[in-house]
Amino acid sequence: MKLSQFRFDLPLNLIAQTPTKRREDSRMMVVDRKTGNMENKHFRDILDYFDDKDVFVVNNTKVFPARMYGRKEKTGAKIEVFLLRELNKPNRLWDVIVDPARKIRVGNKLYFGDNEELVAEVIDNTTSRGRTIRFLWDGDDASFKEMLETLGETPLPKYIKRKPDEEDKERYQTVYAKYEGAVAAPTAGLHFSKELIKRCEIKGIRFAEVTLHTGLGTFRPIEVEDLSKHKMDAEYYQITEEACRIVNTAKQTGHRVCSIGTTTMRAMESSFTAQKLLKPSEGWTNHFIHPPYEFSVADSLVTNFHLPKTSLLIMTCAFAGYELTMEAYKKAIKDKYRFFSYGDALLIL
Repeated sequence: MKLSQFRFDLPLNLIAQTPTKRREDSRMMVVDRKTGNMENKHFRDILDYFDDKDVFVVNNTKVFPARMYGRKEKTGAKIEVFLLRELNKPNRLWDVIVDPARKIRVGNKLYFGDNEELVAEVIDNTTSRGRTIRFLWDGDDASFKEMLETLGETPLPKYIKRKPDEEDKERYQTVYAKYEGAVAAPTAGLHFSKELIKRCEIKGIRFAEVTLHTGLGTFRPIEVEDLSKHKMDAEYYQITEEACRIVNTAKQTGHRVCSIGTTTMRAMESSFTAQKLLKPSEGWTNHFIHPPYEFSVADSLVTNFHLPKTSLLIMTCAFAGYELTMEAYKKAIKDKYRFFSYGDALLIL
């Protein structure tokens, strides 16, 4: 398929700028792949579609405050530095994106904080906007992490046109986030509150946790018309024995497995056996899922409404079918669903 097939006109006022008051009060469109039926519900109604011994697979990655603002030595020009991942802990080497990139060259020093509490040196160019930087810090790991927490801010996507506030620290994070390493929240999971999880567990629904540290791969724009030529940036994932036991028991006993989010789905589709069972593994995945594609592990998917021409929309089309997904999106726009990270949910059965 071609990238241009995933274009649609999205009114900008439908891109959610703030989360709903309560997580589970987001709206949820339910789409049945067999019948093509579409219903308007709320996320708390997800309980009506799953039963005892069904499994929700969630991504327990945790977002860190990845966006920092610094000043360039000598000129004092303001520079945005977006931390992608730590490359080497002892040497404090990080893979970052800088903006504006044209001003930042190898050898430049960057100063962070009102009193220049933190300094970094640019040591390599990786892509047009990518750089490797070394933080110059004499303290221990704990104090360095604390400094990044202090100087960094919640990395809300650029489509959210406001500065992050205190509430975002909590709301741009799932309630089950555990392992720090993501620069973007696994947004389908943002709809779960602790109370809703408890109600699911009372009904007998099991939760299995996988980890995929959402990086730039998920959000980097696709710049090729032929989707088979797109290369995803690799993202770290881990699938434990325990997660496999819960998921595979459900599959072998005829119960449903629902992937909460596209990142969860990508982790699972990176690690399964010939019998289409989940297998334990960890490593890096650059698996780009686009139609046509046969899914092996989950039989239902919760995801948000995504922006045009994104890998997330393309994966949704691979799961639900292109025509049905685009029909659902047309209805979502007509019914004024909220799109993107703080937006509403889509449940595909």
